[in-house]
Amino acid sequence: MNIGVLGAGQLGRMLALAGYPLANRFTFLDTTGHPSAGIGEVMIDTDQKHLEAFLAKVDLVTYEFEHLPVALVQAIEEVKPVYPSSEAIRVCQNRAEEKALFDRLGIPTPAYRLVEHADELEAAARELGCPVVAKSVTEGYDGKGQAVLRDPSEAAEAWRSINHPRLIVEAFVDFVREVSIIAVRGREGEVVFYPMAENLHVDGILRYSLAPMPDLDDAVQQTADGYIRALLDELDYVGVLTLELFQTRDGRLLANEMAPRVHNSGHWTMDGAVTSQFENHLRAIQGLPLGDTSARMPTCMVNVIGQEGDPAAILAMGDAHLHRYDKSERPGRKLAHVNLLAPTHGELLEKVHACAWLLPEAPEPRFSFEDAFRPGN
Repeated sequence: MNIGVLGAGQLGRMLALAGYPLANRFTFLDTTGHPSAGIGEVMIDTDQKHLEAFLAKVDLVTYEFEHLPVALVQAIEEVKPVYPSSEAIRVCQNRAEEKALFDRLGIPTPAYRLVEHADELEAAARELGCPVVAKSVTEGYDGKGQAVLRDPSEAAEAWRSINHPRLIVEAFVDFVREVSIIAVRGREGEVVFYPMAENLHVDGILRYSLAPMPDLDDAVQQTADGYIRALLDELDYVGVLTLELFQTRDGRLLANEMAPRVHNSGHWTMDGAVTSQFENHLRAIQGLPLGDTSARMPTCMVNVIGQEGDPAAILAMGDAHLHRYDKSERPGRKLAHVNLLAPTHGELLEKVHACAWLLPEAPEPRFSFEDAFRPGN
């Protein structure tokens, strides 16, 4: 089967790598003029004249990022199957729509307000209590399009810096950790869930994801499973869906945002799970049985940002798996990731800290459970 992918970055690259053993072929449609997949057939369509030729080559269409014109995806749906659907994109690329969906399904979120003027932003900051985070309703990712207000008087400057006609303002959450749940839904409605991951971000960019979490209560995992299942069923979703959440000190989960695609916080599954998120996404969209999502052993994904470091030194570590994206170095750019595996969480933490020392721009990791799971404790 020839699978069409909207976008041609590292996520598309990893989809193709997972699909070749299934005898899949891949055609990528790149609208940026800067494709980096380096695999399959890449069609560059900056002038929007090659969509018909792209669709003639493929049996079905998926995508590696959600920042696509909804009208474009709807037009493609008239010609070829698209998984996940345009409705998933419509909701996920608009934070106001996303929050409304969470509210409708009873999925708790941080307190929020929608504002359309700097004065309304200031009033929302006073009402919610600073600090608050203000985000553009559309187009933001990896920490872009947002600002933190530590006092309502900062509203005018925040409004100018974000430069968007409509913002969502969220109360800060006293959270213990940031987590994510990834699930896969097949064409017939079957659903499988991956173990939740703890995620560490710096400047809005994911740096570490560790799964499974050793101190996670089964009831919390089941709660997250219930939230994401509700989203999957409501959207009649097919493929991988990711839901990012905050876990508070009393154990509650508050939804932050969702992503209708394979996700950076699921890269650990490439080596740490029986079936990777990429293979399961391809199984789902082709109507194949979904694979086992169990973790093989404790695993941590380390993002390589800006500078690559020494690949040989990383690969000299035991059970370290380096996935390079064949991209040039640039500050803030995702260049690769490393998956580290170990029999115990204590041994894994040692590996993660050792790996961080080998990467020029890797921050020191600090997981919520770290003190209790160091060797010797």
